[in-house]
Amino acid sequence: MSEEEDKTTREQPPHLKMAEEEPLVKVSGAQLDLLTKMYREMLLIRRFEETTAKAYAQGKFGGFCHLYIGQEAVGVGSINTLKANDYVVSTYRDHGHALVRGLDPRSLMAELLAKRSGIVKGKGGSMHFFDKNKNFMGGHGIVGGHVALATGIGWSIRYRKTDDVCICFFGEGAANIGAFHEGLNLASLWKLPIIFICENNHYSMGTPEYRALSVQDVSIRAVAYDMARDKFEGDDVLKVYNHVNEFVERARRGEGPALLEISTYRFRGHSMSDPAKYRSKEEVEIYKKRDPLTRTARELELSGVPEKELSRMEAEAKETVREALEFAENSEPPPASYLYTDVLV
Repeated sequence: MSEEEDKTTREQPPHLKMAEEEPLVKVSGAQLDLLTKMYREMLLIRRFEETTAKAYAQGKFGGFCHLYIGQEAVGVGSINTLKANDYVVSTYRDHGHALVRGLDPRSLMAELLAKRSGIVKGKGGSMHFFDKNKNFMGGHGIVGGHVALATGIGWSIRYRKTDDVCICFFGEGAANIGAFHEGLNLASLWKLPIIFICENNHYSMGTPEYRALSVQDVSIRAVAYDMARDKFEGDDVLKVYNHVNEFVERARRGEGPALLEISTYRFRGHSMSDPAKYRSKEEVEIYKKRDPLTRTARELELSGVPEKELSRMEAEAKETVREALEFAENSEPPPASYLYTDVLV
């Protein structure tokens, strides 16, 4: 590739040629109830992450911190298809997944601030939320490694002969890791009830997908494993729900796993330490016009939800997060003796 061609590619990344935005849909009844519920959850995630970013910038906690701002519709739409006994396996960008799965915002914020009241007693931090009571089987910091863990959970479901399902989230960067291929191969071979969801935000840290993927379609890799697949945009939360639900129910019937690639975008850098100078302001603005929260609010208004009700939901989310931060700040740090607990050897 010549220098001039490379410059052009960087100015107009291939992923900006996104599909046309779906028209707004007026919904009612059960669909309206579901959309309202999911909007509340997306609001909670967005306000939680904004508060997290501020707390990090103020030095209230350190370490790694990866925000989910912009990707809310993928996690919310997908996890709402699950039942209480189903499983979720997440990545290091796990805050949003944990919140929609029903983990307590107070214990999550306390975990970020390394307090003993945190979801894993202040030992895990941002990347390692975990709650067996909710079958939330962890955020994982090793890129791609958790895909194999999800396959193990799928095997346990089959071994116990239940109709549970496991959703495993990962980014497009993880699709190049060996454990991804091993996990998918075994899941298909044994027809395990796992939905592998690639949240393609188009950047592996700072590397755009066209520099990392020889074929810029993660979903097509399912063909190598004789696995069901789908690929679609992830800014319409109801569309995400409906698409993912088809494959969840299929897996629940014993018809095997699926690989779904959902196009999304993170509005912030890869982590709080990333200024994201590798992408243009124009590119970010293009995606912000398709903000899933904005779209959902417009769809609710179209469906007859008054602006006053939307404002009330906004206020509720902000108050929940405010209380969570206050709880975390007032919680005690873990004692030194915690260094010797939960240690195998």
